Amino acid sequence: MNRLKDATSPYLLQHADNPVDWWEWGEEAFAEARTRDVPILLSVGYAACHWCHVMAHESFEDAETARHMNELFVNVKVDREERPDVDAVYMEATQAMTGQGGWPMTVFMTPDGAPFYCGTYFPRPRFRALLDAVARAWREQRDEVVGQGRQVVDALTSRGSALGGAEPPSEERLAQAVTSLADSYDAARGGFGGAPKFPPSMVLEFLLRHHARTDDGQSLAMASHTLEAMARGGMYDQLGGGFARYSVDDSWVVPHFEKMLYDNALLARVYAHWWRLTGDPLAKRIALETCDWMLRDLRTSQGGLASALDADSEGVEGRFYVWTPEELRAALGDADGADAAGMFRVTAAGTFEHGSSVLQLLADPADPERYRRIRAQLLAAREERVPPARDDKVVAAWNGLAVAALADCGALLGRPDLVVAAGQIVHLIENVHLVDGRLIRTSRDGAAGANAGVLEDYADVAEGLLALHAVTGDPAHVRLAGTLLEAVLTHFEDGHGGFYDTADDAERLFRRPQDPTDNAAPSGQSAAAGALLSYAALTGSARHREAAMSALGPATLLAEQHARFAGWGLAVAEALAAGPLEIAIVGDPADERTRALHGAALAAVAPGTVITLGSGDGSEGVPLLVGRGLVGGVPAAYVCRDFTCRLPVTTPAELTAELAGR
Repeated sequence: MNRLKDATSPYLLQHADNPVDWWEWGEEAFAEARTRDVPILLSVGYAACHWCHVMAHESFEDAETARHMNELFVNVKVDREERPDVDAVYMEATQAMTGQGGWPMTVFMTPDGAPFYCGTYFPRPRFRALLDAVARAWREQRDEVVGQGRQVVDALTSRGSALGGAEPPSEERLAQAVTSLADSYDAARGGFGGAPKFPPSMVLEFLLRHHARTDDGQSLAMASHTLEAMARGGMYDQLGGGFARYSVDDSWVVPHFEKMLYDNALLARVYAHWWRLTGDPLAKRIALETCDWMLRDLRTSQGGLASALDADSEGVEGRFYVWTPEELRAALGDADGADAAGMFRVTAAGTFEHGSSVLQLLADPADPERYRRIRAQLLAAREERVPPARDDKVVAAWNGLAVAALADCGALLGRPDLVVAAGQIVHLIENVHLVDGRLIRTSRDGAAGANAGVLEDYADVAEGLLALHAVTGDPAHVRLAGTLLEAVLTHFEDGHGGFYDTADDAERLFRRPQDPTDNAAPSGQSAAAGALLSYAALTGSARHREAAMSALGPATLLAEQHARFAGWGLAVAEALAAGPLEIAIVGDPADERTRALHGAALAAVAPGTVITLGSGDGSEGVPLLVGRGLVGGVPAAYVCRDFTCRLPVTTPAELTAELAGR
């Protein structure tokens, strides 16, 4: 009996027709294992995972392998994106036992959830042999194998967080972080380290903020070079917009083709901030194309954004995206096809598999109109191909990141439709994901899932709400952010200045997960620090500011040697070093003079600047607006720090000068 047919996760539904007797994670599966006195085989993956598909096809769809699994184990499938807490604790165990991790993750554990043998992808012959070996060890050497696993569990459980208790990063530590990043910087190709190269969006945000605050040229040079290299390489979809998960080489040529919402939300925002700092037209184009891709290919009928597109189509990784010279000529004709091959670096030898090439655009075309026409024709031709599958669940945290990106891009780059889309995402979160002040992590087709939100959900949604408030002035966004951050302070604190990743009333696993390092997305702790700091700047709350400062301790400890894993924490620390600045715009939002002041405020490059907008009559309930009124009957801007404000100004030129002389 396969129990996944009623699952809400698209990843679990991919396995609903397997001959494996899958269970969803839950007490029923554990009870079954205790009753049968067999181990649990836990398989963790996600819908866009290429090697998850490979293992599924080789093993989970194979009747004989499934028979072995069903006879010897209780088999549990978990979508890591629905249950990041389950993924986190067992990935930690997998890395401790094997020295590496990845997905699919394969864990053998006792009926009480203690892991004793872990791995990742196993080819079918090795997997079949492993099933027999583990089952035999369970029957004949149970005390020994379980005892070895228990030692790892005890070590993980007892060590606690090794990164707590430090002060937030000082000026010196922030400078050391830049030096640390420079040591691993690839001066020839951009990025940090070697292959594979992941988009270092949060590190780039830190470098842009550090330059904005200190005028450090090295920071801007590393960020600009990397941002341009990623945008011109094959990791960026040169036809449809949006970034793939990572580049398998060190030159940004060949991607791992899955496209994740969180990557693209973070990257769209950092490209917008690059444009705000430099005015580079490439930055504007990439930011807008990435937002357009998110809304075109990920938007659900309820207004949220789906989590990912698969790497594969028709069972082949990358098939949807790659081209041969012959395919270009077939789509464009001989002349345009030859021009497109040169423009996009498509060769007979190919840069990918079987003579196909990933499109690159290493220089701006000499004829922009011809480029736009060719690009549109190729995109239309590509739409005739079988597209990759979409994982259409809505993840609260990643939609929070998207709200911030759409708000910033829409406001900075003159696209009010993006701001409207951000508001629609917030509407979905409020009406589907929020229950009695607490978040549900995922939804699908407008129905909330069963899993409680984790720290990153609360923090990233709060971040998005405060970014959207800066653009719209809607005080409801500040109130909702306050509700979510109150839940963070009440249910996630660890008692040592940091935060656990799960709430105090969440399901108890063998270890309460807590990882303050930034990886593919901001850690829950650094995201919480950023949202808490912004909220404190809008409200004057010392409690929230102190919590933010305490949460930045891990960034201090990581800054000198491991800055790549503290990108968002360091970016938030830059905001703390800058104040952050607080700008109150007072006036009728419909008044052109108010809008002009607001636009000048949004152009502020000081790290972490918070902005509020209101009429000045106190009706909004945002403390930063209290006591700030019109000046001589005209709209005014107040530039403040720690709620101490300079004299108000009434023109955009005066506000820009005030901000430049900060």
